Amino acid sequence: MTSNDNLSTEEQERITIAAATGRPITAGAAAGPVTTSMPNIDGPTARVSKSFILWLVLMSFGSAMAFIVPLSYSLALRIDQLAPGHEEILGYATGIAQTVFILTSPLVGIWSDRTRSRFGRRRPFIVGGIVVGLIGLAIIGYAPNVPIMIVGWTIAMFGWANVGSAVLFIQADQLPDEQRGRVSAVTGVAAQVAAIMGIGLVYAVVHTSMALVFLVPGIVGGILSLGFVFFGKDADSRTLDLPTDRISLKKVFGAFVFNPRKYPDFGWNWLGRFIFFVGLYFNTTFGTFFYAQRLDKPISEVAGTVAIIGLLGIVAAVVGAIGGGWLSDKLRRRKLFVVIGAVLFACGAVVEATAYTMPALIAGAVLMNLALAAFGAVDQAIVMTILPERAEAGRYMAVVQFAQKIPSAFAPLLGAAIITIGAAEGVKNYTLLYLIGGVCALIGAGLIYFKVKSVR
Repeated sequence: MTSNDNLSTEEQERITIAAATGRPITAGAAAGPVTTSMPNIDGPTARVSKSFILWLVLMSFGSAMAFIVPLSYSLALRIDQLAPGHEEILGYATGIAQTVFILTSPLVGIWSDRTRSRFGRRRPFIVGGIVVGLIGLAIIGYAPNVPIMIVGWTIAMFGWANVGSAVLFIQADQLPDEQRGRVSAVTGVAAQVAAIMGIGLVYAVVHTSMALVFLVPGIVGGILSLGFVFFGKDADSRTLDLPTDRISLKKVFGAFVFNPRKYPDFGWNWLGRFIFFVGLYFNTTFGTFFYAQRLDKPISEVAGTVAIIGLLGIVAAVVGAIGGGWLSDKLRRRKLFVVIGAVLFACGAVVEATAYTMPALIAGAVLMNLALAAFGAVDQAIVMTILPERAEAGRYMAVVQFAQKIPSAFAPLLGAAIITIGAAEGVKNYTLLYLIGGVCALIGAGLIYFKVKSVR
């Protein structure tokens, strides 16, 4: 910050208190630039506009459509074409792609934090992610074999996941605490709605062209994400100070870790989130194959079923995310809603595990959508409150994503093994998989509730 004259009375008081107590507002040069958009350790205090939220929500919707639709339906269809009967390939493909993203996301976070351009710190990465993501989706659509398909998905995942990461970075950069729950909720709901609408969209072209199955959601996602690039707020970053330290191997490898003893709340929340998402990916990765088995339908005919179940789950997701986010903002209670979300998720997992009819599958899916939306919105608000170094929001939000992306890399691989336990005549053991997923959700929420102390 260039001058105290630009600070509000409240901000000057915070600086005075920080100086008196020896508690730094940032960690100095190594923590990254100090900016007027991040004036204190608690983050921004100015409310963002409704138009800003709208463009952010549309970008969340678009990026989710581009890469969640392949995860939830299109990749399974492509695998059924290229290697019929080998659904375990879906676990390998998602695991490899997620591993690449995990290894690169902190580096992208550091690069984004340190980017100085007239377009801001985040918008250049949104554009780059769109281009890379579309290239990857095109490769999948035209892939002649499984290895090339996996390469294509790895490229597409890298691109679109980084667009999705930009949504989180921007929220950490610009949202005041009083809006975090609600905005996290609506961006989360947008992602869920996008996935369901995207499946319905590709179902309309599934018999026309396999390339369109992947490219249509990507094109829609790209257009909506570019809306934020042109109309959203990401201020010129050329005047911001750069950290004095250079990017070194120590800095690079250090970006992958944090000190849980120094930041215990961040550490416990990370672990709880990690375990919860292990359960989530157990119960969602094989959804297309699961519905096909339980309803005795071929893979190519499941898209309509998945879309119907998903559309009915949208209302539940809206209630869970908006209700949980709004109430947590209003009551200033976050952890209670995390626990409620986990309990509902476990109930939904039990229903799905024992379901063999459409009504039962719908009931389980509605519960799980409600739960996931509530947990995701509120825990994201918790994360934004307990960030170790706000000036390095990109880096630490990338570390937070590890808690989601690492499970997405290994849970499908482990899940592929679990469904073979006791399997006979090609009937996979999805009952065991869903029950284990529900238990993981409860354990993860319990850690957050009992161990995170600085958030109510």
